[in-house]
Amino acid sequence: MTFRLIACTALLVLLFAACHRSANAPAAGSNAKTFSTADVAKLRWIEGTWRGSGVDQSPFFERYRFENESTLVVDSFPNEKLDKAEDTSRFELKDGQFGNGSYVASSIDDNGIHFEPMPKKAKNSFSWERVSANTWKATLKWPVDGNKPARERVYNMERIQGK
Repeated sequence: MTFRLIACTALLVLLFAACHRSANAPAAGSNAKTFSTADVAKLRWIEGTWRGSGVDQSPFFERYRFENESTLVVDSFPNEKLDKAEDTSRFELKDGQFGNGSYVASSIDDNGIHFEPMPKKAKNSFSWERVSANTWKATLKWPVDGNKPARERVYNMERIQGK
């Protein structure tokens, strides 16, 4: 009887510990990492206004700005006039995760960041990689999906000076 009570108690303690650990695990699965504002600060090189281009892609225009030490805001513009943003995305550091609800960062270093899709929110992953002070590239990757093969798309970003 005593052995059974000890065994049940130990099992309950292990079960409680496992549930507590699971509740605090990153939401995006095994690739999600914990980041700090110091990690997010490594992305300061991306601040500015950019002209994007790619194969079979009309030029597009985006502005990246830090609202504060934990929030990166990306404004998309319909043309080079940059008069009015047509879309705004926010990447925020919350509970050690940096993302926007559809994507979460899996790595950040001085030259870039990699995002993984959140389950049931998006399918592709993407990276931003610094090439020089005035250029970087965005690489989007989609996995095999049914009869669609894996694919990749690269956008080259060039800084628009004075904007």
